[in-house]
Amino acid sequence: MPTVLVVDDALFMRTAVGNMFKEWGFDVDVASNGKEAVEMYSQLQPDIVTMDLTMPVMSGLDAVKEIIPRFPDAKIIMITALGQQRIIVEALESGAKDFITKPFDSNQLKMVIDNILGT
Repeated sequence: MPTVLVVDDALFMRTAVGNMFKEWGFDVDVASNGKEAVEMYSQLQPDIVTMDLTMPVMSGLDAVKEIIPRFPDAKIIMITALGQQRIIVEALESGAKDFITKPFDSNQLKMVIDNILGT
């Protein structure tokens, strides 16, 4: 069963995105900030990560900059609000594989996931 780590400080988003992945047959773990994401990624090494950009404690961008040097094959998708393009470019340059802009529907996310996982 493929695994995903859903990282978002908003419970609503963790639940909504997590439920999408459960419908697609993924085993879902969640984290509420970048620091938790870095720790959990090291333990779980999930197949894919959705990473919110703006979070307390540690941002999604900072988490990417910690995960990718240690796990260069990490498949991280940034979840962003409109108007954060400059930070998205930095996240992609730091090793994130793709991004999706809120609000999005499950079809948009599934296309990105399939593309990254090659399914």
